[in-house]
Amino acid sequence: MLDKADNQGFREARGEASLADVHGTIAVASRGSGWKRAAAFIGPGYLVAVGYMDPGNWATSLAGGSRYGYALLSVALLSNFMAIILQSLSARLAIATGRDLAQACRDSYSRPVSLVLWVLAEIAIVATDIAEVIGTAIGLQLIFGLPLELGVLITSLDVFLILGLQKLGFRWVEAFIIFMLGVIALCFGVQIVLADPDWAAVAHGFLPSMRIATDPGMLYLALGILGATVMPHNLYLHSGIIQTRAYGDSLPERREALRFATLDSTVALLLALLVNASILILAAAAFNENGRTDIAELGQAHALLSPMLGAAIAPTLFGIALIACGINSTATATLAGQIVMEGFIRMKLKPWIRRLATRALAIIPAAIVTLFYGESGTAELLILSQVVLSLQLSFAVFPLVIFTADRLKMGALVAPRWLSALAFLTAFLIAGLNIKLVYDFFFG
Repeated sequence: MLDKADNQGFREARGEASLADVHGTIAVASRGSGWKRAAAFIGPGYLVAVGYMDPGNWATSLAGGSRYGYALLSVALLSNFMAIILQSLSARLAIATGRDLAQACRDSYSRPVSLVLWVLAEIAIVATDIAEVIGTAIGLQLIFGLPLELGVLITSLDVFLILGLQKLGFRWVEAFIIFMLGVIALCFGVQIVLADPDWAAVAHGFLPSMRIATDPGMLYLALGILGATVMPHNLYLHSGIIQTRAYGDSLPERREALRFATLDSTVALLLALLVNASILILAAAAFNENGRTDIAELGQAHALLSPMLGAAIAPTLFGIALIACGINSTATATLAGQIVMEGFIRMKLKPWIRRLATRALAIIPAAIVTLFYGESGTAELLILSQVVLSLQLSFAVFPLVIFTADRLKMGALVAPRWLSALAFLTAFLIAGLNIKLVYDFFFG
């Protein structure tokens, strides 16, 4: 009887579909082995993982590794643990209620509050896009020798690649993303072997240190890593794209969907941790251990990798991985922007219009900084964009944690108390670190 009542409430609550053009387009086998059903859920987690290794992450990880060695690996690990918790809640919200996070906010809050949350979400997406624009432009410069200004303009064209893949089907988008992630992982795997880091120091770096909270410079980079790892738009994204699966309406079907979706995102985020840690380890081994503690620019890192590692292929692999990261991040930002705009204010735009508008907002500051300040300015803008993301994070995290702990909204799929407790702890830790950052900025 409880199953029937819960299922009825679920159907009534669903309302308009998230990402209506691809909603429920990927079939989930009702029979057959568990592995076959689980395979239908492989994909959304990897789209989410893209946001955890975008070009903005590179700048913060390179700066952190070159300046502080392996010490900030603990932040990367903690951030990834937070990401696993929050992304599992994002999938839980969607599967339990049939709503993405933006729709759930619109349902629960007054219009003025929803509008403020929408604006903050859009700011986070633009900040993400700035990192993608700069990272891809730098990658094009490193591999093909294109001027940064031209590279910034060329990045506006990548939208057509993603839109073309979407027309073929959402699985094509996921396959492309997973392939590019494989390229990134391979590039960094080779570079780590060439760098030959001190693995005992690497292991020690994963242990937390109080110095992170007391050193303003380290805290600034730590928050940059946090902002680059746990990204606000990813919480909206995951709650929308998981609904591309036709997993059914019954409670047992939704329980199974939640289990497989959580497994998918957890495995994908562990891959993201390996990539993020690799960037930091590479910077620590190649630069910090050789006395170069001032490396914060992607171009600097590219130029120094060959003499530091003694291999000409290292900088080429670095550039290829950077371009792959930038292109990958474009796909996820496009989808997140669509979910946020449709969910908060019910405004639907053609994907290419939405994408080009967002990219234009990112290109303007990126182009200005590139023209007047060059590579050093782009490095600072990359790190700043990640700190902005960190400051926006609480406005997505707190609603998500509150919603998923509410039995009236979630029914039988309400988050267990232990999970809600960890999520609330995560939310308050993020908020506390951000308050400390703002205090240091104005009074430190």
